[in-house]
Amino acid sequence: MLAEWLPENRINIVERVEDWREAIILSAAPLLRDGAISPAYVEAIFASHQSLGPYYVIAPGLAMPHARPEEGVKAAGLSLLYVKQGVHFDSAENDPVYAVLMLCAINGDEHLQMISRLAELFSNEDDFKALIAADSYPALNALINKY
Repeated sequence: MLAEWLPENRINIVERVEDWREAIILSAAPLLRDGAISPAYVEAIFASHQSLGPYYVIAPGLAMPHARPEEGVKAAGLSLLYVKQGVHFDSAENDPVYAVLMLCAINGDEHLQMISRLAELFSNEDDFKALIAADSYPALNALINKY
């Protein structure tokens, strides 16, 4: 279940952020705190954004920043930052982003398991819309616990 990788203490709701960099830093904070990633992981995301653009903004309102396991992953996990006012990542088709879901996996199997669970959530149109619109801990937890 997603809740195994995304416990309540890794969900953060903020009114606004300065820019996409702050959104990445805030979404990484719970994973850094819990020792799931190292600071190198965040730097790898910034470097990839610099060279590839916002590749991780995958749908309107949703960003899934991530890097390769060897770039600082210590344990599998997810974190969710919800930005009530949205943030622009320079992704013309998908800005503004409200949900920043950071993903880290140690190996390909874990990565596939996480992506599979997330795909279930994202493929349910009502639940996906609810994720993008949810701005309270109970609403987000209820959604995460379904998957």
